[in-house]
Amino acid sequence: MIKRTDQPLRILLSNDDGIHAPGLKILEKIARTLSDDIWIVAPESEQSGAAHSLTLGRPLRIRKLGEKSFSIDGTPTDCVMIALNKLITDRPPNLMLSGVNHGSNLGEDVTYSGTVAAAMEATLFGVPAIALSQEISDHANFSYEPAQHFAPEVIKRLLTQTWPADVLLNINFPHDSLEKIKAVRVVKQGLRNINDSIFEWKDPRGRPFFWIGGTIRDNTPTESDTDLEAVQNGAISITPLHLDLTHSSTLETLKLAFL
Repeated sequence: MIKRTDQPLRILLSNDDGIHAPGLKILEKIARTLSDDIWIVAPESEQSGAAHSLTLGRPLRIRKLGEKSFSIDGTPTDCVMIALNKLITDRPPNLMLSGVNHGSNLGEDVTYSGTVAAAMEATLFGVPAIALSQEISDHANFSYEPAQHFAPEVIKRLLTQTWPADVLLNINFPHDSLEKIKAVRVVKQGLRNINDSIFEWKDPRGRPFFWIGGTIRDNTPTESDTDLEAVQNGAISITPLHLDLTHSSTLETLKLAFL
């Protein structure tokens, strides 16, 4: 289980939208309602969809932006790994927050998400970690207001609880107005009707190319009591994600085949 300590709260922030992302500024405001000891280590540029990837084929450059603020020209995983091994050396953080992501991380998104991956990396190092994402209704009217308003209290309540050391928490905030958001639901990870758009176009020289995505995801849930269903119905969703991907019942079934 996660060990609670009496040490003052030290929080590491990261994301996958990059060091200059508006969502990271919102996350810092959220974090400063909890502590004054805030460290920021985030990618130099956007790394959406990077998942839990490491940069192995080239050196990583670090840029110091402030006393406790750094950018790294790598992935979210790179950032957290370097932060915990090389930058924060006197005392490790006792909380890591990732986000606030521009767009939800629901259902199978968690396997692609750099936001979730940053929290995953912190979890591997024994630091309690929470990923935060803000749903998009339409890009023209996008706002982080639900996350900024509700996240401090949600996180404070979560910090009164304990969860296993190999579990991270994934929070998604609906796009609804503050008055319409009435509930926080703890739910399982859902699954969409997979219909990712792959666009095919031609460049100015007539050569075809493909572009994955480009439109707002279809968040229609396929079952109830999931993150997809909760957010679609205007609730804040909290989903505990387990780092151990082993499917226990199949493990036991396959063992029998090799007796």
